[in-house]
Amino acid sequence: MRITDLLDKRSIKLDAAPKTKSETLDMAVDLMDAGGKIKDKEAYKKLVYAREEESTTGVGEGIAIPHGKGDCVDKPGLAAMVIKDGVDYESLDDEPVNILFLIAAPDTEDNVHLDVLSKLSMMLMDEDFRANLINAKDEDDFLAIIDKADEERASIDEQLSGSAEGEAAAAEGDGTEKTQTTDVLPGGLKVVAVTSCPTGIAHTYMAAEGLDKAAKKIGAQIKIETRGSSGVKNELTKEDIEAADCVIVTADAKVPMDRFNGKKLIERKVADGINKADELMELAKSGDVPLYIAAAAGDSKADSAGEKEDSGSVGHKIYTWLMSGVSHMLPFVIGGGILVAIAFLIDTLAGYGASGGGDFGSITPAAALLKYIGGLAMGLMVPVLAGYIAYAIADRPGLAVGFVGGILASSGNAALGGYTFAGGTLIDGKAIGGFGEFLTKFAFQGENSGNTVSGFLGGIAAGFLAGGIVLLLQKICAKLPQAMDGIKPTLIYPLVGIFLEGIIMCFILNPLIGLANTGLSNMLTAISDAGMLTVLGLLLGAMMAIDMGGPINKAAYVFGTGMLTTAAGYLEQGMSASDPKVQACYISMAAIMVGGMVPPVGIALACWIFPKKFTKAERGSAVSNVVMGASFITEGAIPFAAADPLHVIPCTMVGAGIAGFLAALFKCTLMAPHGGVFVFATVGNPLLYVVAWLVGSIVTCVMLGIIKKPAEE
Repeated sequence: MRITDLLDKRSIKLDAAPKTKSETLDMAVDLMDAGGKIKDKEAYKKLVYAREEESTTGVGEGIAIPHGKGDCVDKPGLAAMVIKDGVDYESLDDEPVNILFLIAAPDTEDNVHLDVLSKLSMMLMDEDFRANLINAKDEDDFLAIIDKADEERASIDEQLSGSAEGEAAAAEGDGTEKTQTTDVLPGGLKVVAVTSCPTGIAHTYMAAEGLDKAAKKIGAQIKIETRGSSGVKNELTKEDIEAADCVIVTADAKVPMDRFNGKKLIERKVADGINKADELMELAKSGDVPLYIAAAAGDSKADSAGEKEDSGSVGHKIYTWLMSGVSHMLPFVIGGGILVAIAFLIDTLAGYGASGGGDFGSITPAAALLKYIGGLAMGLMVPVLAGYIAYAIADRPGLAVGFVGGILASSGNAALGGYTFAGGTLIDGKAIGGFGEFLTKFAFQGENSGNTVSGFLGGIAAGFLAGGIVLLLQKICAKLPQAMDGIKPTLIYPLVGIFLEGIIMCFILNPLIGLANTGLSNMLTAISDAGMLTVLGLLLGAMMAIDMGGPINKAAYVFGTGMLTTAAGYLEQGMSASDPKVQACYISMAAIMVGGMVPPVGIALACWIFPKKFTKAERGSAVSNVVMGASFITEGAIPFAAADPLHVIPCTMVGAGIAGFLAALFKCTLMAPHGGVFVFATVGNPLLYVVAWLVGSIVTCVMLGIIKKPAEE
């Protein structure tokens, strides 16, 4: 079968000009339908979009190869589009797509077409071939270019095998040798590689082609095993692996790894085989590659697709562990945060925006229900963050330990103060003995102990702590008799791990943060008493954006609500609302709310203006961040801060601090403790308040664009 057997003239468009990725995919599906290859257009379109949700099919170099495989496909086919002006396709290299081939594959055992499609994928890695296609005069010329290249190029098996038979067959076609194994002098670098992707149609073979070209550039010998839909090709033998100086695995699907035990091994995503092949080959050449140690039998992590660690630097490993927690936390923040925002909106529409006070958002029954559900969802975000950081580090045994650490970080130690002991409760100071005194004054919620909630920063620490504890336990338990292997993950790891995690959280992390919060509260009171309102506004705004719902944020917020209570007391004493003391209380609350509204909005602006600084998932949450920021839900910024705290938190802190400073400078006031734009009816100088909010958000956005590093997808 030839490539042109799958391509109908009716399925080719040489002057396409879509404006968006979705418009591109819709247009390609229409072309496929016009060629008569699919029997259910809508079902096929869903398959194409579902594949795109897994990861972008824009592989870089101006190429996109979307595909769908299922019963809705009548017979295998291709649709082709040339987009001369390019279209933003969210490609792996963030460059526009100029040429697209859409694949339709039936869900049958007859996979003869897969080799043809795989061959096309490898041909597209040739820059001259792509240029000829883009400049084709008409559909006939387009097909002729493909046919000519198809004729000249060896079959997929010949390209991959590097065997004498493959070379002879290739040479017979055009008088030149076609081989996947580069000739090198004895003693040259020898590399073996494996490429694989979940679908196994295109990316697997494009990665193989990329690695082959990179090997030729440095004069290395390479043999590449591909694990695609049509099965394993060019399988590596024991002798191949033993003779290799380095192993490169670029895969997003399951690959048998035990055979590489004791070899220098680079393990990356399949996309890196396409776009970073030169970098991988240079790394292999340098020899600065860690040895691969096969996991013990039954270790699920060794066999799970998509959960493998990168074999790069320690910093990259820490980043991937952190991103595991952030990616799992993101849905809780978005879903819960928007439900809470809708609750505020319902109460506003019901007429309680200016008079709801502390109950705003839960006054009407519908609002109360949504705020309850959304609040529970958001309450899970820190435990999920910690749990999945620990899971990424120590696999399944780390999950329970991390969850418990996250719950302790988000809840603090206050609940323990309500328990009744033989000599009374801890909270009333009647606990008996030195240990009871210690609990009262330090670990639990005793007098002047401060807030022990460590929030999302504590959750990050809890996740890494949990992962470290479980790894340590695994190392210690490795010396136990084999007969005890069954009770390690079900008894020893969770029991000892949760105990150690809980002790460290309750006696070290949470209390220390509690002491810090007490000091912060005393500092804010002193500044307020001194009448330094702009300084107070600056500090309150910045505090709202450091840990976004954590202890520092809450210390500022509690201070603000306390100031509203103080203002109410002043009014009861006969002071007027315009009295400087009363105004100082309202100015403090205004600075707090504007500071809390800046981080999500500033980050959302940065996602739109500096898209390369953020991952696809982060860019997709920009709109929800605007909603949460407008609703005074600072937690919308947490996933971004958790993913890159050293760059994101300074940006949000500066922007929020400037917004708080400007709000105080403009003497903006606020008489409600919550609600964002929904309580603007209670804001004094509302136009200047919006200016302060926008200026702070823009500052955060610009700073992120300057200091944040490009995202790793």
